[in-house]
Amino acid sequence: MKYGGTRGCRNMGWSVDDRDWERLRNAAVRVAQSAYAPYSGLRVGAAALVVDRPDAEGRTTGDEPWMVVGCNVENASYGLALCAECGLVSALHARGGGRLVAFACVDADGRPLAPCGRCRQLLYEHGGPDLLVATADGVRRLAELLPGAFGPLDLPVPPRRADLAAVAAGDPPVPPGPPVPPGPSPTGATPSGGSGAS
Repeated sequence: MKYGGTRGCRNMGWSVDDRDWERLRNAAVRVAQSAYAPYSGLRVGAAALVVDRPDAEGRTTGDEPWMVVGCNVENASYGLALCAECGLVSALHARGGGRLVAFACVDADGRPLAPCGRCRQLLYEHGGPDLLVATADGVRRLAELLPGAFGPLDLPVPPRRADLAAVAAGDPPVPPGPPVPPGPSPTGATPSGGSGAS
């Protein structure tokens, strides 16, 4: 695949060149050989460059980019199949987490495959709108492939940056306790002030 126009492709300060894209493609082809695809026969591999691995205190380490891979795993109950992107994100967190900056997905012959809608959303969660994605038409920002994406800041109560850092470090913040269900209180009164009898 030609990655024309990618010389000096940048994602949040990281430069991704043709050599990086070729490494991602080759790694994705290799991991596709491990795919479990007895139903469709379509072996899929994915590879991504990762930065900003959090250290034990949740601070990003600033390490050089490293690579993570994943492959598809089918299931006789077709809806339970896991795309290669799911395996990649699982491997990302198994290795300490980080932020995806460049991503390639291919079949076993190395032909580029576009992530499905669910996987675009999954990639957005871990790479954001500036994640660079190799497609059959060249490299695109994820924001082009998933315009108007839903993300953490779209939640009714957006998470605090510190909470997001804690989650990325594998140490989710303790949420407030569950809401108190309606019904009799320990004193026998109900929230409406009634007797609690129906």
